[in-house]
Amino acid sequence: MPGFPIDVHLGEHGLLDSIADDVRRGLSAQPKFLLPKFFYDEAGSLLFEKITELPEYYPTRTELSILTNIASELMQRVVPQELVELGSGSSTKTRVLLDARYSMGTSARYIPFDVSKTIVESACEDLHGRYPGIALHGVIGDFERHLGLIPPAAGRRLVLFMGSTIGNLELPERLELLDGIRKLLSPGDFLLLGMDIVKDSAVLEAAYNDAAGVTAAFNLNILNVINNALQADFNVGEFRHNAHYNHELDRIEMHLYARSAQSVHITGLDMTVEIAEGESIWTESSHKFTQETAISMIEEAGMCLDTWYTDSLHYYSLA
Repeated sequence: MPGFPIDVHLGEHGLLDSIADDVRRGLSAQPKFLLPKFFYDEAGSLLFEKITELPEYYPTRTELSILTNIASELMQRVVPQELVELGSGSSTKTRVLLDARYSMGTSARYIPFDVSKTIVESACEDLHGRYPGIALHGVIGDFERHLGLIPPAAGRRLVLFMGSTIGNLELPERLELLDGIRKLLSPGDFLLLGMDIVKDSAVLEAAYNDAAGVTAAFNLNILNVINNALQADFNVGEFRHNAHYNHELDRIEMHLYARSAQSVHITGLDMTVEIAEGESIWTESSHKFTQETAISMIEEAGMCLDTWYTDSLHYYSLA
């Protein structure tokens, strides 16, 4: 029994129901698609950790460098009594902010919010040992459905939504999510939002088509997730990964292309999916932002930009 509360709003049954509904909808559509939130089973999470260490993949290390540069100033200016992190994962980058907050002589309550109870428990155990006296309260849920179940604020709140996860959503979904986040905030509270910036398409495409093939393995693993969760029979070896930059819409589009015609049986859905040779399954969009498009989105969601932090190359922003 952990020495901190963990509220579970998305158990194994609820997650399976969510997968079933989303997979049925996505594989019945034209073009076919799967949602990127299904990348992250245990194997997918490990592959993503490897992606963050690749020389081509700049977002994670660039975001961390920005956090390191701004942490002390940000914590002293905001002085949050509580940090809420959406999609917290292992909470690795958050330690930079918690270190800065802890160095001020007092700590803040930390609420990690993620779909994985195992990851949240592990992160909280580590933080409990690292920061004596820190108050921890884990929440297991889907941030598109369970934001309203985050515990009431314990004081001035800083919500963290990093990793450019906001870019995986289309504009209506982004605005809906930001509206939900705004409802978590009171006057004087802040949101720290991570966004990838529009840049040379060669840099962007290299980040999602790495030479070592780790991103390809990560993308293909989504078919293993569906096979395991819904008793499907995708032949993973008969698909290939590709990611390209859509200049018109300022986004990376990641796909799996069938090397041959496929007839996929999904027992858990009582469904058969026909996939033609060369047909794609769209697995991720990763929208890129300029300061202007970011401000427009933030203001449309009923918030205003306080500070725009970026790196020396202007590759990434925390706002």
